Amino acid sequence: MGLVDKIVSKALGRTVFPGEIVVVNVDALYAHDGTAHLVVEAIDRELETTTQLKLRDSAHFFIDHAAPAPHIAVASVHKLMREFSAKYNVRLFEAGWGICHQVVVEEGLVRPGMIVIATDSHAPTIGAFGVYATGVGSTDAAIALVYGETWLRVPETHLVRLTGHAPEGVTSKDIALYVLGEVKSDGMLGKVVEYRGDFLKHLSMDSRMTLTNMSTEMGAESAIMPVDEVTREWLASNGYGVFREVEWNDPGEFGDELVVEVNRLEPLVAEPPDVDNVKAVTELEGIEVDQVFVGSCTNGRLEDIKVVASMLKGKKVRVRCIVIPASRKVYLESIRRGYAEILLRAGCIIGPPTCGPCVGAHMGILAEGEVAVSTSNRNFPGRMGHKDSKVYLASPAVAAATAIEGKIADPRKHIHPGC
Repeated sequence: MGLVDKIVSKALGRTVFPGEIVVVNVDALYAHDGTAHLVVEAIDRELETTTQLKLRDSAHFFIDHAAPAPHIAVASVHKLMREFSAKYNVRLFEAGWGICHQVVVEEGLVRPGMIVIATDSHAPTIGAFGVYATGVGSTDAAIALVYGETWLRVPETHLVRLTGHAPEGVTSKDIALYVLGEVKSDGMLGKVVEYRGDFLKHLSMDSRMTLTNMSTEMGAESAIMPVDEVTREWLASNGYGVFREVEWNDPGEFGDELVVEVNRLEPLVAEPPDVDNVKAVTELEGIEVDQVFVGSCTNGRLEDIKVVASMLKGKKVRVRCIVIPASRKVYLESIRRGYAEILLRAGCIIGPPTCGPCVGAHMGILAEGEVAVSTSNRNFPGRMGHKDSKVYLASPAVAAATAIEGKIADPRKHIHPGC
C-alpha cells in the first residue's frame, strides 16, 4: 500500500484500494484570493446555509496571490473575503502573512496523516510532511466547508526513488525538473507521487517541499513523502506532532517505480513554452535575460534565499532581480541572518510575501518580448505577463548565477560557502 492508501484507510477504519470512490472527513481546508470568492459565492448563493459551517475551525482563507491588492478588482475580492470571514468566523490570513502552502505548514495547521483539500493545484506541496493533500474546485470546497466531508477517488501511487548524493550545484529543483523531463507533464496524471529512497535523508523540509510542489506539473493529483527523522525533528523544533500515524516505512518493491540516481544529475532548466522541456544549463548558457525572479511556493523559502545570498555576497546583479520570501517568517529570518542586506546591497528588489509575478499578478510582470529566469513552477505563454514573453524555470542557484551575469549561467562557477 502507498502512503495515501494507508492514510485514507486509517481515516475510514477499513482498507481502501486505488480507484475506489469514498467519502471522507476533511481534516483541514484552505483557499486563497484567486479562488476563495467562488467558495463564498457558492455558500452564500447556492447552499443557502446559516452561519454554521461544520469545518469552520479547520478552514483558512489567505490573501496571498495578489497582495497587497494591485487594482480595484482584486481589492474587491479581498473585501469580500474579509466580510465572509467575519460573518462565518473563518480564520483569514491577511496580506503579508505569506503564501498559503507555506503558512499552513509554519503555523501547524496541517500535520502528518491529515487529509487536506485546497482550492489550488499546488496543494500537494504540503505532502512533504506526510499529508494527503489535493486541489479541488471551489464548489467542492464550499460543500466540504459546510458539511465537513468530501468525495475522492483513491489515486494510484507511482513511486519515485531517489538514490545517491547530490553533486555541487544540484538542488531538489533540479531533481524535480529531471523527473519532469522523464515522465512529461502528463506522466503522473491522476496519480499520487510518493518519494522515497536513501537520498531523502539528505533533503531538508524546505527542499522536500520543492519536490512535492513540482509534482503538480507532472499531472499528479497529489504527492507525498514518509515521515522520517528529518520530519520529526522539524515537527519537534516547531512544537507540532503527527495527526494520524500510519506505517511510514519503505514498502520495498512497487508496481510503478522510477529510480533517480541523483549523483548523475547536473543543474537543469525548463525552456519555454513547456515545463517538461528540460535541458542542462550548459545547453542554454549565454541566453540574455531581462529579469530574475526568486520566490513562489516552489522556491521562496529560507534555504532558497540563503543560496542566493551566498552567491550574491559582495557582487552586483546585472539585470533586475526580484526576491520575494514565501512568508513573513521567512522574511524576518532572512533579515535576522543578514541575507536581506546582502540581497539589497547586490541590487535586488525584495518584495512582501506574495505569489506576485509567478501568476502574472503584479510585482514584476513581463512585457512583450522580455525574458525571465524564474524559480517558480510554470512557464507557459503569458504565465508571468505578456503572452510573448518567455520564462525559463530553474533553481535558486541558477537564478542567482543568471542575475550575476545577466544571462543564463551555470551556478557552479559562482558557488562559494557561507554568507
